[in-house]
Amino acid sequence: MANNSCFITFSLIGVLLFTIISNVASSNDVVSTICSEISNPQFCLSVLKSAGTTDLKGLAVYTLNLAHSNAGKSLILANSLAKATTNPQLKQRYSFCAESYDEVVGDIENAQNDLALGDFIGVIIVTTGAMTTLGDHCQNKLLQPPKDTSLLLKNSNTLDDIFSIIMVISDHL
Repeated sequence: MANNSCFITFSLIGVLLFTIISNVASSNDVVSTICSEISNPQFCLSVLKSAGTTDLKGLAVYTLNLAHSNAGKSLILANSLAKATTNPQLKQRYSFCAESYDEVVGDIENAQNDLALGDFIGVIIVTTGAMTTLGDHCQNKLLQPPKDTSLLLKNSNTLDDIFSIIMVISDHL
């Protein structure tokens, strides 16, 4: 009788350990799969590991919130730079960027609504539009002389990377 209960106990422990290891492996597989489709996989791994979940919808919510926060801070920065600079070319560029970020913040909010409704294609479409707006109206202008020394271009590139993650996650939903 004692041998049977030991066997059952060890069997249950084995099944439990296998389940835990399988869940950890599948969680890592989700993140690895997503990040393997991104042009900046190291950034992707860093972002998704800090999400606290490997559930696809949870990852989408997390990255959309991250994008919203990043875009909001960049909007404030662009407005501040436009007010502070005395260079008319930079003032105009920062103003274009502020307008772009204002639009991008709205786009992200629309993507958040689409996600909540389960419209994953809508999330991809809106995110693509936000990337295009940001690239065409801000990033391209910041690359022209005179040189921009602010963090705005770096922030835009980071937001592009986040948008790429959002689109891949949405594609998997």
